[in-house]
Amino acid sequence: MTIVVTGATGNVGRPLVTELVRAGAHVRAVSRHPDTAGFPSGVEVLASAGTAMRGASAVFLNSRAVGADLAAVVDLARSAGVTRLVALSAINVDEDFSRQPSRFRGDRNREVEQYAIESGLEWVSLRPTLFAANFAGMWSSQIRAGDVVAGPYARASNAPIGERDIAGVAAKAFLTDDLVGRKVPLTGPQALTNTELVDTIGAVLDRPLRYHEVPVGVVRQRFIDIGFSAEFADAYINLLAMTVNTPALVTHEVDKILGRPAQSFAQWVDEHRAVFSR
Repeated sequence: MTIVVTGATGNVGRPLVTELVRAGAHVRAVSRHPDTAGFPSGVEVLASAGTAMRGASAVFLNSRAVGADLAAVVDLARSAGVTRLVALSAINVDEDFSRQPSRFRGDRNREVEQYAIESGLEWVSLRPTLFAANFAGMWSSQIRAGDVVAGPYARASNAPIGERDIAGVAAKAFLTDDLVGRKVPLTGPQALTNTELVDTIGAVLDRPLRYHEVPVGVVRQRFIDIGFSAEFADAYINLLAMTVNTPALVTHEVDKILGRPAQSFAQWVDEHRAVFSR
């Protein structure tokens, strides 16, 4: 079996490549930086999805990595004889775009799922919630600088998922037929408020961290000041506002599919403690 992985150097793509190689699959990793990718031995590294399709049997579709070529890549896969597409979508894909912040950073979660379904091929759509790694991106600089994390809505909640769990489920989608034709909502094992998430990081690091709620207008302007679009800032705030009084969804699909507990946020922080270290 030859599997093409787009976005192969990303948070999900890299552990997925490793999972597939361990299972004995032949992997073609698509990377814009093929000479520095550092994949396991035996991985074929290519610079474009188009050149990777010939003779492939399945493709992992990462819409941000593929960009404007998404529809063309699906067409190429079909014409090359690919039989299965696994799409990386999102748990809130059916929500209004005004509550999908990742859309304004290049994700096309609705389109990638739709293209996969309408391709006429076997398909699986993975719908993960917020990646645990996102909290490193959002909070690590504040934690390295001090003991306070400032942000909106202290009571807003998430059930962040470890990227290796997403990759594990993606590997199952390729290596078995169990998930074919399914839209699979994936979350971490527990819904945690922003306050609880910061407390968890503090407990792992053995530091007295605390979350400080600031007005949403201040948060919006900070995003814009550091280069994010106003649309992204508004969608991020709108997404959090939905969970202030209603805990984030927890699905336990990772446990069912992988036959083991999903990685907790504390476990993820412990594995990545260097990101938060001063």
